Amino acid sequence: MPPAQPVRGFSLIELMVTVAIIGILSAIAVPSYTQYVIKTNRSAAQTYMFQLANKEEQYLLDARQYTSTKSDLMSDPAEVSRNYTVSISNVTANTYTITATPTGNQLAKDTKCGTLTLTQAGTKGISGNGTVSTCW
Repeated sequence: MPPAQPVRGFSLIELMVTVAIIGILSAIAVPSYTQYVIKTNRSAAQTYMFQLANKEEQYLLDARQYTSTKSDLMSDPAEVSRNYTVSISNVTANTYTITATPTGNQLAKDTKCGTLTLTQAGTKGISGNGTVSTCW
């Protein structure tokens, strides 16, 4: 009788333990990653809103009035326009409000902050169930 060859490969138990470990790691990692993406998108929108506010102040110095037309100031960055609709409203001689409304995935997943607002006085606002300090 020829000598027995050693068995190679993985047992079913070893494979199941590996699958269980991957499942546990995925259950922790995916929600954390999703929250990271939401915060990153929100941060990009906030940065753009501050840039618009700066451009509005420059426009006021040049034209002696605020503008409600974003194209007079700057164009929307792609990373912002994919996730937010940004508008300028309530424009008077002394006031304006910049609003960033989430769209698509950002709308569905960012219930904590929702719509972001920024006024000419620097007042920040949200429409979600979170707080201004945590969202801004």
